[in-house]
Amino acid sequence: MENNRPDPDKLLEQVKEEESRINQGKLKIFFGYAAGVGKTYAMLEAAAQMAEAGVDVAAGYIEPHARPETMALLDGLEQLPVLEIPYKNIVLREFDLDAALKRRPQLLLVDELAHTNAAGCRHTKRYQDIQELLKEGISVYTTVNVQHLESLNDIVASITGITVQERIPDFVFDQADQVELVDIEPADLLERLKEGKVYCPKQAGTAMDHFFTLDNLTALREIALRRTADQVNRVTEKNREQNRESEYYTGEHILVCLSASPSNAKVIRAAARMANAFRARFTAVHVEAPGGEGMGDEDALRLRMNQRLAEQLGAKTVTLYGGDITRQIAEYARISGVSKIVLGRSYTKKKLFSQNVNFADQLTALVPRMEIYLIPDTYTRPYAKKNRLESIIAVKDKNYLKDSLAMLAVLGISTILAFLFRLLGINEANIVTIYILGVLIIALITENQIYNLLASVLSVVCFNIFFTIPYNSLKVRDPGYMITFLIMFLAGFITASLAKKVKSYGRQAVRKAWRMEILLDTSRKLQMAYGEKAIAETVAG
Repeated sequence: MENNRPDPDKLLEQVKEEESRINQGKLKIFFGYAAGVGKTYAMLEAAAQMAEAGVDVAAGYIEPHARPETMALLDGLEQLPVLEIPYKNIVLREFDLDAALKRRPQLLLVDELAHTNAAGCRHTKRYQDIQELLKEGISVYTTVNVQHLESLNDIVASITGITVQERIPDFVFDQADQVELVDIEPADLLERLKEGKVYCPKQAGTAMDHFFTLDNLTALREIALRRTADQVNRVTEKNREQNRESEYYTGEHILVCLSASPSNAKVIRAAARMANAFRARFTAVHVEAPGGEGMGDEDALRLRMNQRLAEQLGAKTVTLYGGDITRQIAEYARISGVSKIVLGRSYTKKKLFSQNVNFADQLTALVPRMEIYLIPDTYTRPYAKKNRLESIIAVKDKNYLKDSLAMLAVLGISTILAFLFRLLGINEANIVTIYILGVLIIALITENQIYNLLASVLSVVCFNIFFTIPYNSLKVRDPGYMITFLIMFLAGFITASLAKKVKSYGRQAVRKAWRMEILLDTSRKLQMAYGEKAIAETVAG
């Protein structure tokens, strides 16, 4: 069974984050695509409902509006005094942070999140005032428009021709506990503008000639809808990471498993047809197991061709690294929101002294609520036989003579050192560690797993012949040595196997770093390339 417990480091980080937020206020943003969509109105309505439910609500700052319906919602709500700051010949009205901290309501209304405070206020930006309120345990309702998000500033400027000066960092928006999109049709907003419900008639006419055009409002609305969806996706992914047992998905996502099987191309095409039919995201995954660098030339070429085919059919190709292929695929499918997995029947695995265990059955046990589709595989039998034969005799390294001689040399040196230890009067326990060290060295200098097994067996045989009574014989006078032999064999074999895995993971890390270096270098060259010809030459190179 799979261990579905969350990662301990992530769990600790999550606990610390929850502890820091347990006494912190909650932030709710009423989000719109333009002035007049009804953000403040929706905020005041929500606040009135909270007040009716018994929550202590106060209005810290509400932007004065020439909208009677909106201002009427302030009736019955406590309004905190504003901070008046003289500026030249006028008096500026600002949110009074100290008054709000002194009053300490459960819920405070603070309009215009992106507002820049006047000189003399504690913070430069109003969102900084709100952050201090949240740290003090005061929940806040606030409002903001899409054009005030920092990352969208250039896009909005290209659409409207207007550069918005008052902006907030995106993390303020993304870290909000709730985001409520306040949305109306652009045509309805223009009608409200004509009726004087947003600006006075003179301002409304100027706005409709510049910012408030139907094309601009439609584009801004689309951006706001997408940005809200992005924020929802972030919350969804965060929840999915925290609950690794969750297998829910919000859209179709097809995953196909890549392999070097001759029939894998058929499986990829079937998955691509399914992705097109469902209008789904399409991902092709290959798991590179330890020792994967020893794949034969024919299989490696076939795998690359299958990866290229998947990309041509619209799949995003992903390479995972790990020894347990089934668990790697299951974990990736779970955290990526995969809805359907497509396999070929060539995936089989045999347990020792047991019946054949199908790969699909193993995957089903790990992700029981996920749909798994099997594609008939006409190449299953010959290819599976070939793979089983290779896995049994482990013929991945052609240089057997070199590795065999290295193994015998290390065992010989270990035996010589053991004789020296015995001459020096060092006990047998230390002699055992010499052989275990020898097995470990053999694992590091040889390429095949079979040498781990041979070295472990031969080290036990050498110890028995040369260092147990009667000497120069496989007989054992003391039955207790049988336990010593068993522990010596297991310790040597397990240690060597772990060393082999570490060695393989090191190679994988090097290859991954090399690939990242190539991608980074290509990215730099593309940034410096000007014109289609230069870009084409960079990609071709």
